[in-house]
Amino acid sequence: MSVPSVVLHGPESTGKSTLAAQLARHYRTVWVPEYGRTYCEEHGTDLKPADLVAIMVGHVAARQKLEPQARGLLIQDTDPIMTAAWSLMLFGQRDATLDAFTGTGQLYLLMDIDLPWVGDEVRMFPAREDQRRFFDLCHDELIRRDLPYVLISGDGEARYARAAHAIEAAGLAPTRGRPGA
Repeated sequence: MSVPSVVLHGPESTGKSTLAAQLARHYRTVWVPEYGRTYCEEHGTDLKPADLVAIMVGHVAARQKLEPQARGLLIQDTDPIMTAAWSLMLFGQRDATLDAFTGTGQLYLLMDIDLPWVGDEVRMFPAREDQRRFFDLCHDELIRRDLPYVLISGDGEARYARAAHAIEAAGLAPTRGRPGA
């Protein structure tokens, strides 16, 4: 990947999609929507391990398609590292294909589970103990792969401000993409 990438990472209903859109607007760039959501809306949520590999392939293709449109920074609403955490959550095991993924972002924004749960047709884990377990799996996956991350908590404007600050602090904000630059 030639354009620096920030990846929103974390369990369901933690504001990843909302924040991805806000950050893309702020940095005047594009964002890669969560391919797993699209896949589940089309194929259902009775997933098998092969479905997660298909999600990984679909996400990588979507990223490659949008990357030329990025203006110095690409925002991703999850990536195959998140799909690897899903494998652990759903099946209790690692998938070799997901484990072999190396096209990681330069910064991961790990979304805290401090927002109220909002269910929909593809979200699977509303119970607080499941959310905590999923968060821990997401966090552990970042640690295991030694990926740079910042925990993002708070709601609304505070969450957005913390995310933008993390991107700035990591030196990933494109100067030509910022409003007023």
